[in-house]
Amino acid sequence: MGTAMAISFRSLVRKATPKKQLLLKIIKRTIILFVLGLFINSSGGHNDVSTLRIPGVLQRFAAAYLVTALLELLFAQAEPYYEDVWWRCVQDLVVYWPEWFINLALVAVYLVVTFGIQIPDSTNCPMGYTGPGGISENGNYANCTGGIAGYIDRWLLGTAHVYQHGTAQKTYQTTVAYDPEGILGTITTIFICFLGLHAGKIIITYKSHRGRIIRWLIWAVFLGSIALLLTKCSQNDGWIPINKNLWSLSFVLANGSLAFILLSVCYLTIDVWHIWSGAPFFYPGMNSIFLYLGHEVLGGYFPVQINVPKTHAAKLAMNLWGAAFWVIVSVYMHYKNVFITI
Repeated sequence: MGTAMAISFRSLVRKATPKKQLLLKIIKRTIILFVLGLFINSSGGHNDVSTLRIPGVLQRFAAAYLVTALLELLFAQAEPYYEDVWWRCVQDLVVYWPEWFINLALVAVYLVVTFGIQIPDSTNCPMGYTGPGGISENGNYANCTGGIAGYIDRWLLGTAHVYQHGTAQKTYQTTVAYDPEGILGTITTIFICFLGLHAGKIIITYKSHRGRIIRWLIWAVFLGSIALLLTKCSQNDGWIPINKNLWSLSFVLANGSLAFILLSVCYLTIDVWHIWSGAPFFYPGMNSIFLYLGHEVLGGYFPVQINVPKTHAAKLAMNLWGAAFWVIVSVYMHYKNVFITI
């Protein structure tokens, strides 16, 4: 999302597209994403408004897109390149310092709230707790699932409107509802979207292949090093462990590092060396939201999914087929010139 946003916004700014028109486009796309997310949440008969889950994947995409796009609307430049300045080698940072300041401020707010605020009316949930609760840690924090992040969702949205079947429920026998796409984790989602936006800014700012790839790899090493530091190079320990359900800062930085590496590899093989066209993976990207909706709605039906023995090999084969099915659909849509965008 972020990388393409940098390129598309520069094109719109070059065309002198009125900011009011861009603002309306941003708001429209945000609303569509959010409503589609609610549509997915209501599938399978879960359409009782008194218990409808409000957060979700597309809802979080909507929030991340809204914030990142509004910042880009304010600070995007048509020609963000300055030749005769001493800071030209880091101008992708200098020119867009307001965006960096705001995003780092949001990350700071996330850290303060996560680790510096005590859960109100709680006698056994320590400040900064980010564990699963339930029977973990000898059951000492049974009702503390997700820490302050879980509390904020239950307080603002209501317990009935968050995810009721979290991944920790079976393993740790948790009894408190926790939503992995909740409000607090949206802040770190915004940050990783912004990192993608910055990857795109490197493309539009520096013209040489070498300049782009070196900067991407520097960011990969930098983000990965911070993630390793925060986790103390451990799997489950450290100051801030990698946690997908919480979208912890270390999780976001580790994913950002890997994304910069993957972008560099794809750029080299596709755009520099011309040894790969990117197929078949670029096909799904042309109808990504449609394919996601299709999988969410039809993922449990034949031929997308069939019952298989409960073995690792069988489940792996089934999931590989599920992904391949939608790739095939995307290829068909491409050759039929069917592109569904929002």
